[in-house]
Amino acid sequence: MVGGDRRVRITSVKNPLIASLRALKAKKAREDMGLFLVEGEVMLREALSSGLVPRAMLSEAETELAACFPEAHIVPRSILEAVCDTRTPQPVCAAFEIPASTPLADAPDRLAALDGVQDPGNVGTIWRTADAAGLQGLLLGEGCADAFSPKVQRAAMGSGFRLPAIPAEPLAEALRELRARGYRVIASALDGEDFRLMPDVGEKFVLVIGSEARGVSDEVRREADFLAKLPMRGRAESLNAAVAAGIMMYALMREREGCR
Repeated sequence: MVGGDRRVRITSVKNPLIASLRALKAKKAREDMGLFLVEGEVMLREALSSGLVPRAMLSEAETELAACFPEAHIVPRSILEAVCDTRTPQPVCAAFEIPASTPLADAPDRLAALDGVQDPGNVGTIWRTADAAGLQGLLLGEGCADAFSPKVQRAAMGSGFRLPAIPAEPLAEALRELRARGYRVIASALDGEDFRLMPDVGEKFVLVIGSEARGVSDEVRREADFLAKLPMRGRAESLNAAVAAGIMMYALMREREGCR
């Protein structure tokens, strides 16, 4: 459990706090403790400015950020290497409370949805791109990488603190509910129509990106108003899921804003 004396210097990986923080590499521990790990000063500042609840911080040296945490400790690099999942960790990391999930009933108007996207880098990059493009939330269907894994959060670069991740399992049922509430559903598909032919999506839409291996599921395809593909001019058969998502997100926002 995270907790203890506020400013004790810790030197042993067997310390109970260090053991708790090391465990946050695993999804089950994150769920059980309701915490996730944030690495690096820039990301810590992003988390704090986004209103996330801080719990405990570790750093190699004194830092002004310590004043923002109920518990902050100086530790050697060896402990940061044990706690973080990068080979060369940054000199500071911290545990924050996982924010409460946004219910589907409160979903915002402009959404991206992931259908079985398992690669943490793709999930985080799509999250970050959705934020940059002006989308307002991310639906996570079954089989996706855990939103609060260290790799996803590193790729999201702070967007995971601002854009809500909305549980949507089964995804097909969630899309059916959203369509009943007036959302248009666009799904990426290799056998779809040219994305430039997408109809006007209006104010409320969901862009669905399928898994790297199989694309969108048959159940999700049946809920789509339009199946969209990116035309391949060269010899490549397809694009990385995050790259394809970014192109389509900006195309949808451009369409929505009337800037053809």
